[in-house]
Amino acid sequence: GKDFVQFAKAVGVSHPDIDNKVCGTKPHTNKYAQYAGKTNNKNSTDNDLKVAVCGATATFAGSSGRSTAHVLKDFVRETLEEDGNGNWPTSTAETDGTPQPKTNDNAKAVAGDLTKLTTEEKTIVA
Repeated sequence: GKDFVQFAKAVGVSHPDIDNKVCGTKPHTNKYAQYAGKTNNKNSTDNDLKVAVCGATATFAGSSGRSTAHVLKDFVRETLEEDGNGNWPTSTAETDGTPQPKTNDNAKAVAGDLTKLTTEEKTIVA
């Protein structure tokens, strides 16, 4: 976890364009999920669209949530809790939050986003 946090911080400082391509949260209609220490993303009006999974999708289009996506730097700050001990490699959730944790879900999601980078971008982050 700590090694990944250091890697992510270096990417964010040196290559913000790449930082914006990794772990981008996805919207439900016009509201994006936002990173937090635990997923609390419910399909209801009291939903605050908080997620602890890299690239998770908002489940409701209520008044909460963000107008823009959270990205890698936000994932590190809000979900991994800077020291890398929170939610790595597996996320955590409130009892009824969506998505529920799956073994290595964050590690797999980050790896999936990294594989989508261009060849040049992959060389930069390698």
